[in-house]
Amino acid sequence: MIRGDALRKRQALLAQLPLTGEIVRGSLLERTIRPHGDRCAKCVSGEGHRLWVLTVSYPGGRTRQISLRGEQVEAVRRWLSNYQELKDALEVICELNHALLRPDPEAPQPHRRRA
Repeated sequence: MIRGDALRKRQALLAQLPLTGEIVRGSLLERTIRPHGDRCAKCVSGEGHRLWVLTVSYPGGRTRQISLRGEQVEAVRRWLSNYQELKDALEVICELNHALLRPDPEAPQPHRRRA
Protein backbone atom coordinates (compact mmCIF):
# COMPACT_ATOMS: atom_id res chain seq x y z
CA MET A 1 0.00 0.00 0.00
CA ILE A 2 2.79 2.46 0.90
CA ARG A 3 4.57 1.69 -2.37
CA GLY A 4 1.40 2.33 -4.36
CA ASP A 5 0.86 5.67 -2.61
CA ALA A 6 4.42 6.76 -3.38
CA LEU A 7 4.05 5.77 -7.03
CA ARG A 8 0.75 7.66 -7.35
CA LYS A 9 2.19 10.79 -5.71
CA ARG A 10 5.25 10.64 -7.94
CA GLN A 11 3.11 10.31 -11.08
CA ALA A 12 0.90 13.22 -9.99
CA LEU A 13 3.98 15.41 -9.49
CA LEU A 14 5.37 14.45 -12.87
CA ALA A 15 2.10 15.46 -14.51
CA GLN A 16 2.33 18.92 -12.88
CA LEU A 17 5.93 19.70 -13.86
CA PRO A 18 6.44 22.76 -16.02
CA LEU A 19 7.75 20.86 -19.06
CA THR A 20 9.12 23.81 -20.92
CA GLY A 21 12.41 25.20 -22.09
CA GLU A 22 11.47 28.45 -20.39
CA ILE A 23 13.56 27.99 -17.25
CA VAL A 24 16.56 29.86 -15.95
CA ARG A 25 18.63 29.63 -12.78
CA GLY A 26 19.80 32.74 -10.96
CA SER A 27 18.60 35.84 -9.17
CA LEU A 28 16.91 38.89 -10.62
CA LEU A 29 18.38 42.12 -9.27
CA GLU A 30 17.42 45.73 -9.77
CA ARG A 31 20.33 48.13 -9.79
CA THR A 32 20.73 51.86 -10.13
CA ILE A 33 23.67 53.19 -12.13
CA ARG A 34 24.95 56.67 -11.32
CA PRO A 35 26.77 58.91 -12.28
CA HIS A 36 28.08 58.24 -15.72
CA GLY A 37 28.49 61.77 -17.03
CA ASP A 38 28.08 65.46 -16.33
CA ARG A 39 25.59 65.91 -19.17
CA CYS A 40 23.03 63.42 -17.95
CA ALA A 41 20.22 65.21 -16.07
CA LYS A 42 19.17 62.03 -14.22
CA CYS A 43 22.68 61.41 -12.94
CA VAL A 44 23.25 65.07 -12.01
CA SER A 45 19.99 65.04 -10.00
CA GLY A 46 21.09 61.83 -8.22
CA GLU A 47 18.22 59.78 -9.64
CA GLY A 48 20.39 57.50 -11.77
CA HIS A 49 19.31 54.83 -14.22
CA ARG A 50 17.44 51.67 -13.23
CA LEU A 51 18.94 48.48 -14.61
CA TRP A 52 17.80 44.85 -14.30
CA VAL A 53 20.41 42.12 -14.02
CA LEU A 54 20.19 38.33 -13.92
CA THR A 55 22.98 37.06 -11.65
CA VAL A 56 24.07 33.44 -11.96
CA SER A 57 26.64 31.75 -9.70
CA TYR A 58 28.85 28.96 -10.97
CA PRO A 59 31.12 26.46 -9.20
CA GLY A 60 34.41 27.89 -8.08
CA GLY A 61 32.85 31.17 -6.97
CA ARG A 62 32.41 32.54 -10.49
CA THR A 63 29.41 34.81 -11.01
CA ARG A 64 27.97 36.00 -14.28
CA GLN A 65 25.72 39.03 -14.61
CA ILE A 66 23.48 39.44 -17.62
CA SER A 67 22.00 42.88 -18.23
CA LEU A 68 18.34 42.76 -19.21
CA ARG A 69 16.16 45.05 -21.24
CA GLY A 70 12.97 46.21 -19.55
CA GLU A 71 10.77 44.05 -21.78
CA GLN A 72 12.74 40.92 -20.75
CA VAL A 73 12.10 41.25 -17.01
CA GLU A 74 8.63 39.63 -16.89
CA ALA A 75 9.79 36.66 -18.98
CA VAL A 76 12.82 36.18 -16.72
CA ARG A 77 10.58 36.30 -13.64
CA ARG A 78 8.40 33.57 -15.19
CA TRP A 79 11.45 31.48 -16.13
CA LEU A 80 12.85 31.80 -12.60
CA SER A 81 9.48 30.71 -11.19
CA ASN A 82 9.40 27.70 -13.55
CA TYR A 83 12.91 26.75 -12.42
CA GLN A 84 11.95 26.94 -8.74
CA GLU A 85 8.78 24.87 -9.29
CA LEU A 86 10.79 22.25 -11.14
CA LYS A 87 13.50 22.19 -8.48
CA ASP A 88 10.93 21.84 -5.66
CA ALA A 89 9.10 19.06 -7.49
CA LEU A 90 12.36 17.20 -8.15
CA GLU A 91 13.17 17.28 -4.43
CA VAL A 92 9.79 15.74 -3.58
CA ILE A 93 10.18 13.11 -6.31
CA CYS A 94 13.62 12.20 -4.96
CA GLU A 95 12.16 11.74 -1.47
CA LEU A 96 9.40 9.53 -2.89
CA ASN A 97 12.00 7.48 -4.76
CA HIS A 98 13.98 7.10 -1.52
CA ALA A 99 10.83 5.71 0.09
CA LEU A 100 10.39 3.30 -2.83
CA LEU A 101 13.89 1.93 -2.24
CA ARG A 102 13.10 1.02 1.36
CA PRO A 103 11.50 -2.36 2.09
CA ASP A 104 7.69 -2.24 2.11
CA PRO A 105 6.56 -3.30 5.60
CA GLU A 106 3.24 -4.54 4.19
CA ALA A 107 4.83 -6.73 1.51
CA PRO A 108 5.11 -10.45 2.25
CA GLN A 109 8.57 -11.41 3.45
CA PRO A 110 10.40 -14.15 1.57
CA HIS A 111 10.89 -17.38 3.50
CA ARG A 112 14.40 -18.04 4.63
CA ARG A 113 15.79 -21.49 4.25
CA ARG A 114 17.39 -23.03 7.26
CA ALA A 115 20.80 -24.53 6.75
